[in-house]
Amino acid sequence: MDVQTPAGGAAVAEGVAAGAPGVRELALVAGRHAVRADATGRPDPETVGGIVTAGFARHFVPERYGGAAGGFAALLGAVAAVGERCASAAWNASLAAGSARLGAYLPERGQAELWARGPDALVAAGLVPSGRAVSDGDGWRLSGEWAYASGAEFSDWVLLAAPSGPRDAAGGDRPGVRFFALPRAAFTVRHTWRALGMRATASDTVVVSDAYVPEHRSVPWERIHRGTPEPPAARCHAVPLRLVSGLLFGAPALGAATAAVREWSERLRGDASAGESARLALASAAAEVETAGLLLARAAETADREAPDGEGDIARDEARNARDCAYAVELLRQATDRLFRAAGTRVQAAGDSLQRAWRDVSCVASHVALRFEPAALRYAAHLLTGGFERESSGAAARLQTRV
Repeated sequence: MDVQTPAGGAAVAEGVAAGAPGVRELALVAGRHAVRADATGRPDPETVGGIVTAGFARHFVPERYGGAAGGFAALLGAVAAVGERCASAAWNASLAAGSARLGAYLPERGQAELWARGPDALVAAGLVPSGRAVSDGDGWRLSGEWAYASGAEFSDWVLLAAPSGPRDAAGGDRPGVRFFALPRAAFTVRHTWRALGMRATASDTVVVSDAYVPEHRSVPWERIHRGTPEPPAARCHAVPLRLVSGLLFGAPALGAATAAVREWSERLRGDASAGESARLALASAAAEVETAGLLLARAAETADREAPDGEGDIARDEARNARDCAYAVELLRQATDRLFRAAGTRVQAAGDSLQRAWRDVSCVASHVALRFEPAALRYAAHLLTGGFERESSGAAARLQTRV
């Protein structure tokens, strides 16, 4: 990977991008192993190595540790490109980048330990608070289990959310929850992920038994939730979690649905008996996938641009991005479901690529961060408190600029 040396002295890597050689190579490798990985439920070691080599682990790592401090639009394109060959590999690539980004919120000493061996450390995360953390001198004692920790088995570190004190009455911003960084020797992994789709994500359960975590390897949930990292911070770190979580989870589905449209198109070319309904399914699915891609791209552009001026703008961007990502994935689910039904019994065979895309996108669409109803209700609340007028005037100004 090409690197450059900034004034500070540390080598800084380029971030991932859809057309980068490492990303193209990972897509080919993941594609070769996709059928077997889906059948066994485990990612191939060559694919895991390719995620690191391509630069996903270092994409959001601060530049002072040799990372790229990259952007969300670039990550979206790269993840989708891998997802066209294997959605599970794309998921692990996306979360390797997104989980490492959380490390920038640790105190400086904790960051130095996390990336002591370089910016390519693989990090997994348990975002749903579980277990229990008890104060112990200058640190914490952590115990518990964290389900759905994608990639933990082959990660060097995990970042786990755990209750560490009383929550507020409303349960809102969870002031009594902290994230804790643990090295591989401090946790075990129990294989519990046996799902309909995204089978090779290794989204298993992390088990921790009375591990000591020093204070400098923990950070309050609130800082990650609000996007207030330790300074100095790049733009990719100064974004609230809710602004980008749907984007990280939705990108693999965009790749899988894109591949499904291409696969259906190729099958129709070789089927002289294909009727009008099959071609209509193709056109409708293509439109849904393209629309979803535009929504996800706008969400990434919002995350990459300069920070909003005030709390109202941040709340607007959070609400709109959550809505856009959830609706985009719903469109992708509709598209793959449409093609799956149009294909008939031929896609029921084990190993069929169109069936795998349908299973994978359906699985992604069930993720709590991508459910449309709660995202839609939050956005509706934004509109009903004066957001509609601001959105309308902003849209008109953007249109006038383009004209």
